[in-house]
Amino acid sequence: MKAMRFGAVGIILAVLIVMMSAVTTAGAQTSANVAGTQGQVTFAKDVAPILQQRCQECHQPNSIAPMSLITYQEVRPWARAIKDRVAARQMPPWHIDRSVGVQKFKNDMSLTDQQVNTIVAWVDGGALQGDLKDLPPPKPLVTDNEWQAVRDGFGPPDLIIKSPEYAMAAQHQDVWYRPMSDIPITEPRWAKMVEIRPTNLKGRRIIHHSIAYLVLNNDPDAVNKGTANGPIRDGADDLVNRRPQLMEWAIGKGYDLFRPGTGKLILPGEKISWDQHIHAVGEEITAGSEIGIWFYKKGEEPQKRSYLTAFTGLRNERLLDIPPNSLAQTEGFTVLKENTLIENFQPHFHLRGKSMQVEAILPDGSLQIISYVGNFNFNWMTNYIYADDAAPVFPKATVIHVTAWYDNTRANRNNPDPEQWVGYGDRTVDEMAHAWMNVVYLTDDEYKALVAERKVKTANATPDGQ
Repeated sequence: MKAMRFGAVGIILAVLIVMMSAVTTAGAQTSANVAGTQGQVTFAKDVAPILQQRCQECHQPNSIAPMSLITYQEVRPWARAIKDRVAARQMPPWHIDRSVGVQKFKNDMSLTDQQVNTIVAWVDGGALQGDLKDLPPPKPLVTDNEWQAVRDGFGPPDLIIKSPEYAMAAQHQDVWYRPMSDIPITEPRWAKMVEIRPTNLKGRRIIHHSIAYLVLNNDPDAVNKGTANGPIRDGADDLVNRRPQLMEWAIGKGYDLFRPGTGKLILPGEKISWDQHIHAVGEEITAGSEIGIWFYKKGEEPQKRSYLTAFTGLRNERLLDIPPNSLAQTEGFTVLKENTLIENFQPHFHLRGKSMQVEAILPDGSLQIISYVGNFNFNWMTNYIYADDAAPVFPKATVIHVTAWYDNTRANRNNPDPEQWVGYGDRTVDEMAHAWMNVVYLTDDEYKALVAERKVKTANATPDGQ
């Protein structure tokens, strides 16, 4: 995949198809090996623990997934579909390419190769139930609109701020709902983690994305001045990044967990300005957004700010032109004006988005792929949070190059109408391309020290990287 940036769109997508086919074939070839090494593969002994660990938080009654995957009776009718989805690594929703870029994450929800092979072997072996005595103890069900960070063991948020709710009609054009909320604090506080969610489960069906902007109270350092991308939209893209944001949430996204020693400062008197994109789904639903904030303890405040940045995948929005029944490609360039550490990657498209690559062009002309998602799924705007020792760091004057690919054909299952021309826009049926990343800026001394520290760790690492 390292050569993909040099190929044409058609070649790229052909390679993607071959790779997905290879994944499925490899899964089938290893199924016999799995069965041979661990005996007969059964639901009770082998598959149920995997589903508990990686699937059931969504696949349970009255949750966001279309079916429950708890009991054998619930799972068995979906066995073949489950095999296809996990072999193609569409489920769980962890779509980042495993062959290029950063591969260490704090929130990795993907299946291991062994887990994929076990599920494939189970289906190929007849999807047997096995001995009920082998079943693991039941996992507690999620009975409310739970915070993902709570599920991941971080405990409840210290502060929850809600927006007013909006009643969306069953049939209606898209709505951009922009209310304001007070932040009820009486002293400066540093956020170490934030998470946005709809105010109820049904709200997850109508809220495409929700951004919590900070309305500042005399805090000029909260404005992001560390990036520049030229005269795009007469400089408007820079203005977007310079409007301080606590978080951007989109369908399927979790939380933003900031690197230790970094965070977002919130001052008394500040407010949240919400930007919520809401679309109709054939049922009247009333919902809004709420943000949970986890604070640093007093006396443990960080020294560095984290800035949420939308690295654009477009040189100019007017150039996004996707004809009917076609494939398309765009690219955008952003200059880092400061030494920069990147904390996470969240690709953002609408319905025709297919793939996104983020690459660094260093001042010496060398290239480094940061991350690549080759099979984007509109229903899962997954946020990939880099591990602290793997978060990429670059010197000032590095250019962040975002390349985006689109599929406006019938092969794209999310495409509502391949006969339509598609241009840039905020509606769900329009298209856009952003790489949302939280960044931290370093002084020259801090940058040199971090690079030197990592070189020492690499030199002292054992052959297996431990």
